[in-house]
Amino acid sequence: MSVWDFVKAIFAPGPGPSDAARLDGMSEGALSRSLSKLHSEERGWITISEARALFSRMDRQYAFGEMDEEGRRRIESFAAESDHTSRLEFMPVEGRVYFVRKAAAGPSQAILDSPPPTSI
Repeated sequence: MSVWDFVKAIFAPGPGPSDAARLDGMSEGALSRSLSKLHSEERGWITISEARALFSRMDRQYAFGEMDEEGRRRIESFAAESDHTSRLEFMPVEGRVYFVRKAAAGPSQAILDSPPPTSI
């Protein structure tokens, strides 16, 4: 390897920001189906442009910012839905919104605290 090849290799871009799955951001239904396929704590992403088209009415530069309370509320509400509960991570430098699938909830505490059935 020549010195020039070595220098280029040092500064060459890596494989990308992450190895997270690319989700279908064409519609809320498509995104929901994509999220449902992720395993617990697995990450997936859509572009900020796709997220804006689905959840925000603000211009590109303002979407999901301080002034876009409605857009943030809508995307957070979507992420919290029970069939694909996930945590959001906005990465404006990458131009992506990551969804991290949360672990499925176990039985509710009310069920765990209830007495066992009695036999007659």
